[in-house]
Amino acid sequence: MDFEVPALPYAKDALGPAMSQETLEFHYEKHHKGYMGKLKAALEGKPDASKSLEDIIKSSEGGLFNNAAQVWNHTFFWEGMKPGGGGAPPDGDVGDLIKGLGGWDKFRADFIAAGMGRFGSGWAWLVLDGGAGKIVSTPNAETPLTTGAKPLLVADVWEHAYYIDHRNKRDTYLQVWADKLINWDSVAKNLKG
Repeated sequence: MDFEVPALPYAKDALGPAMSQETLEFHYEKHHKGYMGKLKAALEGKPDASKSLEDIIKSSEGGLFNNAAQVWNHTFFWEGMKPGGGGAPPDGDVGDLIKGLGGWDKFRADFIAAGMGRFGSGWAWLVLDGGAGKIVSTPNAETPLTTGAKPLLVADVWEHAYYIDHRNKRDTYLQVWADKLINWDSVAKNLKG
C-alpha cells in the first residue's frame, strides 16, 4: 500500500483571513495525516492493503471505513476551496446546477442549514444524485461514495474545521466558507469527471 496524504493545493497561509494558517496546520497536519496513519496501521499485512482508497471505503466498516473515508473526505474538502473563492458560481454548467437548486442565495442558505442541522460531527455536501443537484449532510466519516451519489463539493463541519477561528460559531464558519472559499472550478471538474 502506498497511500499518502496529498499535498495541499495551496500554501497553508493562502486561505487567510477566511481560514487561518493555524487552523489549516492543525487540521491538515494533525487530523488528516492522523487518519492516514491509523489507516496504514489498520491495513498493514491485510488483503485490503492492495485496494484503492475508494474500494476500501465501499467495502469496509468500523475503524477501517472511518479512517479511509476521513482521508478521502478531507482531500476532497481541501480541493473544494481556493484563495479568493466563494460567492455565486460563474455561468455555465455549475451556474445552471445552482440555479436548479433555487439560485445562489437559496443554495447558500440551504447548504448552511444542512451544515448547521448536522448534530455533532460530519459533513455538508453538494452531490449529483440521479442527474440532479442535491444538498445532503452525513454524520461522522460517512460519504456519498457509499450511496451512488456523485460528490461535487463538501464542507467539513467537525469542530476542528472551525474552532480555532470561530470557536463554537459553526454558522459563521459556514458563511465565510460559502462567501470566501468555495472553489467553483473544482465543482466544475467534479461535475464533468
